[in-house]
Amino acid sequence: KTPRDIEYDVLARVTGRLQAQIPHQPGRTNPALVAALNDNRKLWTAFAADLAGTGNAFPQDLKARLFFLAEFSLRHTALVLAGTATAEVLAEINTSVMRGLRGQGGTA
Repeated sequence: KTPRDIEYDVLARVTGRLQAQIPHQPGRTNPALVAALNDNRKLWTAFAADLAGTGNAFPQDLKARLFFLAEFSLRHTALVLAGTATAEVLAEINTSVMRGLRGQGGTA
């Protein structure tokens, strides 16, 4: 598998777990949601670290947009954990990035 395929697969797994929790209302966290949020946070933290690295060859504009998504995802995760938001937007962001990885457009 290519690095792009691996990124897609990891995003797909985490996104599926987030989507399974979307029907839950704000204020109602459960162990499955907390685990999915934690994995999503780890994923976006890894993406941000890679984007900030000197070896990342992405164009500056793309790096900036993806880094913004990483920051937003991390902040929104805290809101979901606090019970004031749902995971829906996190799943939507991941799905958009997955489309971009498959060359279908839709990234930030």
